[in-house]
Amino acid sequence: MAESPLNGKLQLMLNEEKWTRTLMANYSVASLKELDRLVEDAVQQGVTDDIIKTCTDHLSQTKNSVIALYVAGILNIMRQPADESYLVQLMDLFADSKKTNIVEYICNRMLDYGENRIALMRLAECYAEDDKIEQRYAVWERLVRIDTEEAELAQLIAEWKEKNGRTEEAIDFYKKALIRYINKSLFANIKDIWLKLIDLSPEDLDFYLHAQKKIAKQISPEKAAMLLMDLYAWYKKNEKWETALDILKLSIEYDERNPALRKEFLDCYTAIYSGHSMFDECVRLSNLTQTYRSLHEAIADFEKRIAFDKGNFVFHRTWSIGRISNVTNDEIVIDFSKSRNHHMSLKMGFDSLTTLSKDHIWVLKATWPKEKLRDKVKADPAWAIKVIIKSFDNRADMKRIKAELVPSILSTSEWNSWSSRAKEILKTDPMFGNASDDISTFIVRDRPLSFEEKIYAQFKAEKNFFARAQYFRDYIEMSDIDSDYFEDMLSYFVSFLKIGQVNEYVVGSYLLLKELSTRYPRLQQHVTIRFPDLFAQIKDSIVPIYLGLKDTELKNQFIQNIKTLIPNWPDIYIQLLPYARSNKMLEALENAGQEEKLKRLAMYIVENYKDMREAFIWLAKDLKDKPWLKELGIVREKIILTLLHILDITFKEIDSHKDTTENRKINKLVQNILFKEKDLEEFLEDAPQQVTERVYSMLADIKEVDPAIKLNIKKKIGERFPDIKFYDGNERLTVSHGLMVTASKYEEKKRLLSHIMEIDVPANQKEIAFALSLGDLRENAEYKAAKEKQDELNSKVGKLKNELDRAQIIGPEHVDTTSISFGTKVTLKNLASGQEELFTILGPWESDPEKQVISYLSPLGKHLLNHKVGETLNFTINERKFSYKVLKITKAEF
Repeated sequence: MAESPLNGKLQLMLNEEKWTRTLMANYSVASLKELDRLVEDAVQQGVTDDIIKTCTDHLSQTKNSVIALYVAGILNIMRQPADESYLVQLMDLFADSKKTNIVEYICNRMLDYGENRIALMRLAECYAEDDKIEQRYAVWERLVRIDTEEAELAQLIAEWKEKNGRTEEAIDFYKKALIRYINKSLFANIKDIWLKLIDLSPEDLDFYLHAQKKIAKQISPEKAAMLLMDLYAWYKKNEKWETALDILKLSIEYDERNPALRKEFLDCYTAIYSGHSMFDECVRLSNLTQTYRSLHEAIADFEKRIAFDKGNFVFHRTWSIGRISNVTNDEIVIDFSKSRNHHMSLKMGFDSLTTLSKDHIWVLKATWPKEKLRDKVKADPAWAIKVIIKSFDNRADMKRIKAELVPSILSTSEWNSWSSRAKEILKTDPMFGNASDDISTFIVRDRPLSFEEKIYAQFKAEKNFFARAQYFRDYIEMSDIDSDYFEDMLSYFVSFLKIGQVNEYVVGSYLLLKELSTRYPRLQQHVTIRFPDLFAQIKDSIVPIYLGLKDTELKNQFIQNIKTLIPNWPDIYIQLLPYARSNKMLEALENAGQEEKLKRLAMYIVENYKDMREAFIWLAKDLKDKPWLKELGIVREKIILTLLHILDITFKEIDSHKDTTENRKINKLVQNILFKEKDLEEFLEDAPQQVTERVYSMLADIKEVDPAIKLNIKKKIGERFPDIKFYDGNERLTVSHGLMVTASKYEEKKRLLSHIMEIDVPANQKEIAFALSLGDLRENAEYKAAKEKQDELNSKVGKLKNELDRAQIIGPEHVDTTSISFGTKVTLKNLASGQEELFTILGPWESDPEKQVISYLSPLGKHLLNHKVGETLNFTINERKFSYKVLKITKAEF
């Protein structure tokens, strides 16, 4: 096979370098940029293998050839797995020659093809030598992201960010450092950062619980308990007693025999139950402070006894549910539904009564109206499951759940469909789990799963490929990749690479694993195909695959790989640009001198705007100042008219329920450009009268556009062209979602809403609280009356908020007296009686028929609208015939 011209050119360059013995000092960044052009030509011509062989053969004779090392090195770095050896050798040569700027350039060229640990390390060294502190830390951040074992750099970044007042960012890097030190079992470092995080972010409890669990497993339970007590000390100092108590309970799982814990429990309980009349007695009877009793047992006994307090609920096997109304040193008084003011000794109460939380399913059955509880159970199965499980010592199976709901709340037929939803929730919701001794028994977790378990559970429950990809990234960012969870998630994406036909999931898996393989070399075994070979299998489905990549990072990688590795990338970019609308792609095309292709694309979009609406909007909004677009001579009039047509099309398709979500989005974009950003108004300021008439006529025909907008534009056109005639007699004065009102009525309604929210609602809440304090809600007239009033107030608030949201304020300046419209006063001659009648046309808020003020939405108002002086009207309302002649139209006073 004949040698390619490019290979011949390279051979001449290598020979010249060898014969002239070019010194390292003679090379510059410009020299390497010249070699970059040779590399790009090699890729486009498909002769990279030949070029690499020529360089390799040359290096066997001349091991320090800059040209051979650079060309072969860049071509090798493009491949998977990447080979950095030639470029590392070249950087060492330039570093020895103090050519830091060239080393920096080589690093950045390596990084053009993906994050690379070696390139980042050397780039950080370059910045350090040049005293570029900000840049060095930025590179370190990138390095920490790809190297999950790098703990020391994460800590240095955190300290630097904290020093510079970037506390939130510092916290994130301290967390990364802590997790990585845990993986390395470096407890001294762990303790330092643990204390630092408590100082900076003490209330990030989920993170601490996740970290302490890893510490207990990776290092020792005793060390985990020690750190938990440091966290406990902060919560105690800040008197957050409930959380402090939870941390103590976690600590005794590791260190129950620690005698100091009893005093801490006593301190927490004293703070929480300081107002409890039986506190001292409960402490004494539970032996909480006595070391001879198990601390676990003492806590359980104490918490049972302390629950006997005024207002708490209890269960008795004979009298069922009751509420404690009073407790003394030796007597308890309970209101049962069938035995109010029931007295028994405190000792008997402890023996015969079971305390129930206010959220116990039995309590809810006794205190909630049946319909309310039924509606809540049906609307929120997860809530119902949690209530029932928590009601029975945090253990319940489906049989128990059914027994509590059927038939007291749900019918048998309702249960059948409800239970299917419940089983799915129990399977997928990470707040539910299975009892360790019985897989059919469910529990509610006191706290969310550990970070790894939670992400893994969410990953398994999620069916969407791209949501799973994000969960996978989240897991890798904070967790150990040497785990069963990681391997199981990894296998999901690897499985797609074995599919014969390339689709968005295959491409997404490839890009995700390729990204990870640069950080974890052991994953390179799964990336066995080169991107150009994968891309060749896509064929004609490039646009569907791009649109199918519902992940911004994967889309960016896809675009970058096309530019780097596909010779005809400009043609591919042109094909994708109307859908991607990416400024980065646009800039790449402009920089590559592809303006002619961009012009042809722009004309194609303009000619096919009905099918490429978003692309046209992008062209009109973001590209209007591009020189190459201006050269096409697409006049602004055409842009405006096309936008109005798109607006009209989308309104009609929304009305016919066609692609409603997409059409609403496009409709909003166009309205923002034309009306909010005032492109239409600005265009009409300079447009000639003939063009203005054409544009306004099109606007007037779009009946859904806010009439206030039309009136404003119409007024400004009239000021420019006093003799202009408007052909908009069919223009409606109502909007599909609007309500025309005067400013004074709008303010009045706002004041009414404020009065209800700030005075009536709080007063009603006090009435409900008082009614609740009276006991049994089933026979509580005060409670029922207060709840009915609450429903009435809620209805008023909802209606007012809806109307205020829809309100379109119309002022005198918006009123057009050429025809009957909102804000006009009209004099009519009743042709039946011969009498003159005077009406003021306003909105439903202002309507006052006794004063001849009628709403434009009323039957009479609708028949009068849009008619002009001299016109005769004949219509029928409720079988009554009306016949009027319009005598006069003036502005109303408002």
